[in-house]
Amino acid sequence: MLKITNLETTYNDIILALKGISLEVPESKIIALLGANGAGKTTTINTVSGIRKALNLEIEDGQVEFDGEVINDKEPHQIVTRGLLQVPEGRRIFAELSVEENIMIGSYSLTDRRRFVQNQAMVYSYFPILQERKAQLAGYLSGGEQQMLAIARALVAQPKLIMMDEPSLGLAPLIVKEIFEIIARINREEGVSILLIEQNANVALSIAHYGYIMENGRIVLEGTSETLLENRDIREFYLGLTDVGTKKSFREVKHYKRRKRWLS
Repeated sequence: MLKITNLETTYNDIILALKGISLEVPESKIIALLGANGAGKTTTINTVSGIRKALNLEIEDGQVEFDGEVINDKEPHQIVTRGLLQVPEGRRIFAELSVEENIMIGSYSLTDRRRFVQNQAMVYSYFPILQERKAQLAGYLSGGEQQMLAIARALVAQPKLIMMDEPSLGLAPLIVKEIFEIIARINREEGVSILLIEQNANVALSIAHYGYIMENGRIVLEGTSETLLENRDIREFYLGLTDVGTKKSFREVKHYKRRKRWLS
């Protein structure tokens, strides 16, 4: 469905951000793209979604293909109408509008009003708290409810693929668990493909079918979720666990760098 091949991008024609990355998101699958801050995860989905001009971000080489069509030069609204949507980091809801109005904005690409009504009912079935608070200003929702609204706003457009940027950011563990269970349901019941951008490797790999690890603009490791969860380096440096299940101290900087030779 989504195929990125040897993609290189630069900021301001100077800073090389992505260094020849390749990855795929198959139809009806959840793919996790993991890595620390600055690894290039958000740059990847900003490149795919077409909002490069606002960020002085340019594709220097490589190709982004969605549903068999190269979309390197497509505008954001053209990409959205093809069924590829982004849930940005930090929610980016319209705080001064109601919950229902936020969801209506997400449906702007739908031409059939009856389809919107059906999709709205579907969205509320996944997020009943939003239906209860549909008349409330979105800015007064809790952080978890705002994240649900950001996902609902994308889902109402009936996408083929949703790119979710750090949906766990700033949320309590119980809320994160609830939201990720809903994401897994959406994938399973609606067949929506999902590219899941996360630092929280444990929760992302708990629902993903396959994962990629990014570091410094490169894909350095990939594999099934089960394979990555069993990988010793992933367990220590992304899950913070040693072989005996105790927490890893990241103060051991020299040891950390020595063990990271697998990333070179």
